[in-house]
Amino acid sequence: MDRKQQGMTLIGMLITAAFVGLFVLAGIRLAPVYIEYMAVSKALESAQNELGGTAPTPQDIRKLISRRFDVDNVTSIAAKDIEITRLSQGYKVEADYEGRATYIANLSLVAKFNKAVEIAR
Repeated sequence: MDRKQQGMTLIGMLITAAFVGLFVLAGIRLAPVYIEYMAVSKALESAQNELGGTAPTPQDIRKLISRRFDVDNVTSIAAKDIEITRLSQGYKVEADYEGRATYIANLSLVAKFNKAVEIAR
């Protein structure tokens, strides 16, 4: 009776584990970047909910967003980098930025984010 061996060798398992480990490390490094994006998104949505219909000025919008960024410790984008565009019925408030996370040595992971809300007058 002739039996064939099946399965992975030790070296094959180590290579697979290293490959999976690199993806896990990328996920761990990018988690804070996405958590910060959720804080930016929440700040813009809260500005929309609080200031909608109250005839806010761009300064009022920027001040509220700046306070939210301070509370949530947002560092990837500043309130002065938020674009506020006047529309016929209010303002469009847009955060367009990149979040960076160090991956390995001098390699970085970059995530591009864009969130926009409309605030009615």
